[in-house]
Amino acid sequence: MLFFIVKTYIYIGDNMFNYISNYINDKEFKFTIYENKIHIINMKRIITLEDNYISLLSINKKINIKGNNLVLSKLVDNELLIKGNISNIEVLDD
Repeated sequence: MLFFIVKTYIYIGDNMFNYISNYINDKEFKFTIYENKIHIINMKRIITLEDNYISLLSINKKINIKGNNLVLSKLVDNELLIKGNISNIEVLDD
């Protein structure tokens, strides 16, 4: 029996490579607000975690989130998704 191994290379365009690289290496604090959710990227640590109040710290910001039934839905390294009835988001320079 004879087997042939074919090598295939996929070229990822420069734009796609730069986009992926920037996403992986990004250290800037960001958050996106959705209906009943807030997605936070590059936070440093959780200061307070309660049902109606969550306080977070980034490199140079403090974030206070107020609402009802607040739940941490996703926690991965420096990325966080908070779900619940969010009534107030306060961003303070630390």
